[in-house]
Amino acid sequence: MAPRVSSELLLVGSLPAASTEEALRVGGELYGDLVFALPDGETGPRALWAAYDHMTMLEPNEGIEVVEPGAVPPRHVEQITVLGVRDGIGVGELTFDRWPRLDDAIASYEVFRRLRDEGAIPAHVRFQVGLPFNTSVMASFKRDWEHDFAVVSAAYEEMFSREIRRLTDAIPPEDLVIQWDVCWEVLNIEGVISWMEGDAWKRFAGGVTRLTRMIPEQVLVGYHLCYGTFPAWPMYEARDMSLLVKMANYAVQESGRPVDFLHLAGPRDLRSEDSRFFAPLADLDTPDTRLYLGIVLPVDGVDGLRRRHATASQYLDDFGVAMYCGFGRQPGQDGMETMREHRRVVAEVLAAPSN
Repeated sequence: MAPRVSSELLLVGSLPAASTEEALRVGGELYGDLVFALPDGETGPRALWAAYDHMTMLEPNEGIEVVEPGAVPPRHVEQITVLGVRDGIGVGELTFDRWPRLDDAIASYEVFRRLRDEGAIPAHVRFQVGLPFNTSVMASFKRDWEHDFAVVSAAYEEMFSREIRRLTDAIPPEDLVIQWDVCWEVLNIEGVISWMEGDAWKRFAGGVTRLTRMIPEQVLVGYHLCYGTFPAWPMYEARDMSLLVKMANYAVQESGRPVDFLHLAGPRDLRSEDSRFFAPLADLDTPDTRLYLGIVLPVDGVDGLRRRHATASQYLDDFGVAMYCGFGRQPGQDGMETMREHRRVVAEVLAAPSN
């Protein structure tokens, strides 16, 4: 089938805005001609990413207990609240009534639709929702990882089978984009998470084969494959992009429906001209999927993006670009200036018309 996504820029998720309306209004103004979808900026407590799900869905569940309290908000991995499944609860015995994150998405869509009707967002742009993938939601279960993952992941998948219907009842599928945020999965497969024992690839693969096929085909779907930003980018720097390529190929082949886009986080600035880092991109087998490389860094502007774009172009003929992750927590005192600078850098390198 012909690719359904072709835009030059992907906004991964979080934006340095004060509210949903500000994120969508400024996003439409600055990026509307470059993107196929706009996220709502993941503002407020959702700026904590999966920690938001810990606070709103996991910790309140009566089948889950706090093993070791953490900092609020956490500033480092060691400050994350440690959770555990209560004794005696097995697979199939834990349930989640709803996913609070989707309540936020549904509310944000009403703002999105109003702004698009007003002309503040271009008519072709869809509404984008980022969802943490299975392991990423459950990273805080350190006490008995394999047992607790089995119990909580079963509940997560059952919940998603219901909640995806609720989401697509509220947001027309032809107006929706779902981005799976895959971070702790990448780190787990790399073998750098001490408490995540067992078969990391099996956990990722299970999510790919069971979750994504539940999403209606009219919805655009993508995977954001990342090495994390907590407490800094990256949480672990790989030697090259081979694992991300392997995960991307598997996702496209085994999702049970079209995968419309992929985001592969790039290197830090020192690797900008290191062809060894980018060489695995030649092994991508994703012909109908739009690829975005996370090679926009807030530290080296136009020159840095040009160097990384040129190096990646040795192995790919056509690809879009993005920040290495969401940039709602990027350095800078002025969020609006951060977003304007992102537009300027991307537009200059891709020779797009400037606002």
